[in-house]
Amino acid sequence: MAVLEIRKASESDFCRIMEIYAYARHFMAEHGNPNQWGPTVWPPESLIHLDIAKGNSYVCLHEGKVIGTFFFTYGADIEPTYRNITDGQWRCSSPYGVVHRLASDGSVKGVGAFCLDWAYQQCRHLRIDTHGDNIIMQRLISKMGFLHCGTIHVEEDDYPRLAYEKYQDS
Repeated sequence: MAVLEIRKASESDFCRIMEIYAYARHFMAEHGNPNQWGPTVWPPESLIHLDIAKGNSYVCLHEGKVIGTFFFTYGADIEPTYRNITDGQWRCSSPYGVVHRLASDGSVKGVGAFCLDWAYQQCRHLRIDTHGDNIIMQRLISKMGFLHCGTIHVEEDDYPRLAYEKYQDS
């Protein structure tokens, strides 16, 4: 397997990050998920600049080249959209990490799993959500031991999201 690294993103990575998101929108549309990021051209540039400024934007590198990106943060009750979960419940109420906007340029296999594993190693309690049409992401997070907990809703569109959690028991 390719040797991958994670580091915090900087403003010098911005254009490459946006290229990766453009690729991801196209990839998702081609694989049965046109509505998660496509109609809103998600994520917006302003949000990525904010993520970088706050230190919550990360990039995945292979041989020094940025090939993936994601948002990660950790804390107590840090994701407002996770406060209201329907059709189930969160399994653990301790502080947690959140991964959002995970994407790769498709050049190296296993980038998504590597990024999620890195995030999990940082906190041992991770939450993530995905669109109901994003079968590829659902398979990945299930394969990595995340459990489906219910449904959450996001502000950017009217499509419900499937909510997942993974944590290490004490």
